[in-house]
Amino acid sequence: MRTRLFVVAAAIGVVAAAGSVAAHHAFNSEFDPNKPVKVQGTVSKVEWINPHAWIHLEVKKADGTVEKWMFEAGTPNTLMRRGLTKNSLKIGTEIIADGYQSKDGICEPSCRANGRDLTLPDGQTLFLGSDSGGTAN
Repeated sequence: MRTRLFVVAAAIGVVAAAGSVAAHHAFNSEFDPNKPVKVQGTVSKVEWINPHAWIHLEVKKADGTVEKWMFEAGTPNTLMRRGLTKNSLKIGTEIIADGYQSKDGICEPSCRANGRDLTLPDGQTLFLGSDSGGTAN
């Protein structure tokens, strides 16, 4: 009976772990390393969630319209170890973000990119710690 219970519990654990792994994507499945982007914009929202934080920017284009961008970053823990905190990115802060655009290239409702670096108003540059085309996390 104990052996059977152990086997059932182990099977449930394997299935649960497989679901988590499948939900996490690889850089190349979603982002294009041949489409680098660099934008300067105002922070409109920061989502400190797992498995990746998201930084939302409003970017003014030459014609005066505003384009919304979402930059995927590393985990909140990774960002904090690199010096980026919730207080570093307040709403309204103007920053420069660079990374790689999503493969779909769609910008409705937002343009999406995998973030590589973020430059703060004081000139400090921080690595966003996401997949970034295979570079170190």
